[in-house]
Amino acid sequence: MTSSELWTRETADRYDAEEAESSSPAALGPALDFLAELAGDGRALEFAIGTGRVGVPLRERGVPVTGIELSEPMAAVLRRKADEETLPVVIGDMAATVVPGEFTLVYLVYNTIGNLLTQDEQVACFENAARHLAPGGRFVIELTVPPLRFLPPGQVAVPFDVSERHLGFDTFDLVEQTLVSHHFTRDDDGRYRRGTCRQRYAWPAELDLMARIAGLELESRVGDWDGAPFTDDSAKHISVWRKPVS
Repeated sequence: MTSSELWTRETADRYDAEEAESSSPAALGPALDFLAELAGDGRALEFAIGTGRVGVPLRERGVPVTGIELSEPMAAVLRRKADEETLPVVIGDMAATVVPGEFTLVYLVYNTIGNLLTQDEQVACFENAARHLAPGGRFVIELTVPPLRFLPPGQVAVPFDVSERHLGFDTFDLVEQTLVSHHFTRDDDGRYRRGTCRQRYAWPAELDLMARIAGLELESRVGDWDGAPFTDDSAKHISVWRKPVS
């Protein structure tokens, strides 16, 4: 049984509206360019495809996409955009669910590897990606770099969004290597709604070790989908691991 927290129907129905900014062509275009180039003429598999924020427009670019999604309500929202023949989706745990065929690209975006709350499950996710990849295929992860250097002694919270309609901050458990994202969102009626999401954070070096355990090799790491260099100041990374040809 996966440790990922299930997304409810209420959350799924709100998701696209709340992520409208990150789903705009300007925001999403570089990610689609990046993924389409790696997929080439092959097939792509998205772990935790959700409502199809990335998978649907990638399919519209001509890349055959299959998805794995734990939340049935999230997959139901995707179904309003693309039918099963156009974009197949299997309901299941991305760390264990197997779908037919081989893929040139497996990808996992938007910090979603952190939904797996144990190191063992995150390793299993890498192994499942490797299981699906054709020789020479790539596994791509988008993940925030834990902002722990912003934590002075005795502080456990770091804000990540302070805007008119939303207040967001993360609290950290440095022993368990977990964080909880807290969201206070103002609805149209003026009332505030609170939500939380728990994740296990991992450093790039730890992910590289997981990849090695799964038989994958680091090919590249950049600081954003547009290919900006990954530096000490990068807030996130896009990492690409390759399955050896032999």
